Amino acid sequence: MMDIFRQPEEMRAWSQARSREGKTVALVPTMGYFHEGHLSLMRRAAELCDTVVVSLFVNPTQFGPNEDLDRYPRDFERDMELARQESVAAVFAPAPDSMYPEGFQTEVRVQRLATHLCGKSRPVHFAGVATVVTKLFNVVGPDVAVFGEKDFQQLALIRRLVADLNIPVRIIGHPIVREADGLAMSSRNAYLDPANRAAALSLSTALRLTRAEAGRGMRDTAELGRLLEGHIHSFAGTTIDYASFVDCDSLEAVKTVDERTVLALAVHVDGKAGNKVRLIDNGFILPQ
Repeated sequence: MMDIFRQPEEMRAWSQARSREGKTVALVPTMGYFHEGHLSLMRRAAELCDTVVVSLFVNPTQFGPNEDLDRYPRDFERDMELARQESVAAVFAPAPDSMYPEGFQTEVRVQRLATHLCGKSRPVHFAGVATVVTKLFNVVGPDVAVFGEKDFQQLALIRRLVADLNIPVRIIGHPIVREADGLAMSSRNAYLDPANRAAALSLSTALRLTRAEAGRGMRDTAELGRLLEGHIHSFAGTTIDYASFVDCDSLEAVKTVDERTVLALAVHVDGKAGNKVRLIDNGFILPQ
């Protein structure tokens, strides 16, 4: 039987009871609309701990003006059925006013990591992420938390947050799960127009192209950048937010590819009803 909690106090009491029983607790934070990527995080969490808690919260503080908070895909009953099939023990699905009650005025910020990549075009995003993740850790009190590597900057930021604030949670990154054609799985893929699927695939094919050229000896990131940007722009309806070669820990831009270099991509593509869909992808350039 899977428990569903709406109030932080109820979730905390349940998790503390599991700890008193000697059970370890893993948390998988999500915003719902589950796909195979989410389910793989739940399975990994179950391998690591006795008990799995999934949080489902579309966090308003990480959405800026004119972003897709109101349109973000939701299907609570479907999500609960999928979570039950993965033997999740509890779901924490609070309402916004439970997480941010009247008078709420505290914010958690990770300074430098939040200024790179997505932080340039989404200036409020990572303060919202850092704040809600800190709250989730305080509510659930997990031993382990599992995050997908598709949100590479988010994962780096949370690792920094936990280290800086001495939060006793072990952070586990889980590899990107891809659809059969290579597209990184995302809840926002529901926005895509099937007729424009090739444009969405420009990210994963750009990664493959870059790895191939680096494998042949091209290591200058300016040269590689021109190549991959030309590739992405060759698809109709694509607009690059960023295509950045960065150090895997600091997220600082690098001029030459080495074993620590990650290519991080964010591209807007034409979606349903003429809306732009912002997709992200990433990967190390050289074999690890």
